[in-house]
Amino acid sequence: MGKCHRIEYQLHPLRETLYNELHIRPFHALESPQQITHLSASCAKPEELERAYNLLRELCNRYGVNSPQADAVAFHQNFGDFTINWERHIEFYSLTIMQPAPHKGEPFQYTAIGLLPDDWLRQLPGQIIAAFHILIDNQQLDYEADSLTRDFEGHQVILSSAYAGKGEIYTAFKLHGDGYGRIIICDKGMRPLQIGRLTRRLIDMETYRLLSLLSLPIAKRIAPQLLDMDKQLADILTVVAMLDTTSGERQLLEKLTTIEAQLETYRAETTHRFSATRAYHQLVKDRLERINEEKIDEHLSIGEFVNRRLNPALRTCESVQKWMEDLSKRIERASDLMRTRVNLNLQEQNRSQLTAMNRRSKLQFRLQETVEGLSIAAISYYSIGLLSYLFKGLPLKQWGLNYNILLASSIPVVLLTIWTITRRIKHRLIHDQDSVEEN
Repeated sequence: MGKCHRIEYQLHPLRETLYNELHIRPFHALESPQQITHLSASCAKPEELERAYNLLRELCNRYGVNSPQADAVAFHQNFGDFTINWERHIEFYSLTIMQPAPHKGEPFQYTAIGLLPDDWLRQLPGQIIAAFHILIDNQQLDYEADSLTRDFEGHQVILSSAYAGKGEIYTAFKLHGDGYGRIIICDKGMRPLQIGRLTRRLIDMETYRLLSLLSLPIAKRIAPQLLDMDKQLADILTVVAMLDTTSGERQLLEKLTTIEAQLETYRAETTHRFSATRAYHQLVKDRLERINEEKIDEHLSIGEFVNRRLNPALRTCESVQKWMEDLSKRIERASDLMRTRVNLNLQEQNRSQLTAMNRRSKLQFRLQETVEGLSIAAISYYSIGLLSYLFKGLPLKQWGLNYNILLASSIPVVLLTIWTITRRIKHRLIHDQDSVEEN
């Protein structure tokens, strides 16, 4: 026989977590008759989930039973008279209270949640979104139309068969006078594990159904705003073709920017909610398929009722989300068009300004040349005047030179010298300026 070998390799830090993931929320066997109350509370902040966990530990300490571990996402514990199943999800937590059902009294006359302390229940954090009672009956209660009408307070009852007729499900998908929904499971020979699976799937289906509908009011609220944005965009695109001024284009571009900012606000508000709706809807479909319900003649089945009401809601949310994406793309294209027009107009204005600046530069250059010529003449005039004083002070007659001839002959020399010096200074300044621009 081979000896047992313990793994001593380097292990992934999440290896054990991944193995345990499939066992986090197991099915629990249930005996009938049974009374169950289920609550699901949405939590906007992680602190509320932590408070729910701490409150559960407090209840365990009050009854002297084992408390959940610090990182527990699911907890199942017998408290004596009742059993609690507690689960922590990403945005909500659920609390299921179970007890053996008494054989006396009318259905839902006594409920499992009545066993929990009132002061403890009042401290539950978050907002309750799902709250319903489940009665699992094996005593073959009277399920005639009149009895069902009384048990469900006059609401239309939806019923289906499960497990090849070994189970029947009755519900109205309505809130009753106590603020809870109601579900009756009639046990006609199901095994405890089958009852547990069926009950768990019904709880999941009803909870996820309600969570998936959270985005529907949001979709209905922003749909009229999207319609108004669509009309504004159409009006802007109609006006674009008739614009001939840059100021008008800038005003339209500002309007487009305002619409785009509002649209992005709606998208940021709804992206997570719409994504969650699709995920929850898929979970509802999965639970409905796994119930394996069978239609009962002349009665609307659970699957037919849920799909007929839930699918249009999902399509509404998907339609609004696609509408926002399409509107965002159209606004982006319109903004690009407007920016292109503004840029073309700016380029045309810049070209006109450059042309005007070029004309002014030519005029300035000609004026500069004129001033330069006048400067040469003026400097030469004063230079010749200085030379005349110099020549008068020299003994030109002794040297055999004529004053007038010498002064006249010096004029070309002075003009040429001053012109040459001026040109060199000008060329040096231009060269220095070009060097600075290159650097």
